[in-house]
Amino acid sequence: MRICLVLFLLIMGVGHAQEVLVEGHVYDDKTKTAVPYANISFLKTLKGTSSDEEGYFYIDVPESYLEREVHISALGFKDTIMPARVISEKKKIYMKEETFELEEVVVSQSLGDSQVLNPVSSYSIKSGFSSAETPWVLALYFPNIGAAKKYLQKITIHVQQNSKFKRASSKFRLRVYDVDKKTRKPDHDLIRKSIILESSTEEDYVSIDLSSMGIRMPDEGVYIGLEWIFLPYNWYTNTYKHAITNKKVVEDRFAPTFAAVYQKNQNFKTMVYGMGEWNEFGIKAPGNNENLIPAISLKLSKKK
Repeated sequence: MRICLVLFLLIMGVGHAQEVLVEGHVYDDKTKTAVPYANISFLKTLKGTSSDEEGYFYIDVPESYLEREVHISALGFKDTIMPARVISEKKKIYMKEETFELEEVVVSQSLGDSQVLNPVSSYSIKSGFSSAETPWVLALYFPNIGAAKKYLQKITIHVQQNSKFKRASSKFRLRVYDVDKKTRKPDHDLIRKSIILESSTEEDYVSIDLSSMGIRMPDEGVYIGLEWIFLPYNWYTNTYKHAITNKKVVEDRFAPTFAAVYQKNQNFKTMVYGMGEWNEFGIKAPGNNENLIPAISLKLSKKK
């Protein structure tokens, strides 16, 4: 039996409070250009949205949420926290560019002698990860085993089809992080440009070739992240009966649904980023020590 896991960290009731529209644009503080696909989350809630290709966002929230703070994150920019009321009044968010020094990237030719970490077959897929209410990043850690230099060659992400999502495809962002040596959590983005991928209803996986980027596998390993984008393009509703009240519940959700597999190797760790922090996300298989992890495969190659 296949199940679908919805990423929730907390549940807060809002009753029948009056709702207000919070809208605006996200801009680069330096260039004043739009920041597309920024994630906007109301802290200590499960409410959030994303900016579109033009940096525009909108969301209906209870009026009391105007007294909360909002967390804004985007690839290549420092995380920003602002009062919701300020955003509602000014309708503009300015983000400062994140600057740090990456190790030198050497473009290399991909050869044979490759290695695939966490190979996935369709019959091994047992579940899936979907997202509701607020944007998340789901990241899987891949260890660096052996002393030889290795380079990221290809990433394959498996997805589950969802009959309730009616579009032919959905969009998500690929993230690649190095590892913080102290916390062992995802740290810096190794790819500085935004890579938006599309999952099709006709395919159960998405692949991307990274060999031309020449990204060396960091000594501490690497996290491959999958970021949901909360746009109308990815939106659908899920209806179910409440387990206690038996009342019908209509829930907003966002595609895609990322497939999941059980992995015996405890080195493959799953982390979830939401509302400004990384948290470990661990689900064990019934009766054993296998972990449920995203169905992501990473192909590595050696350099001449």
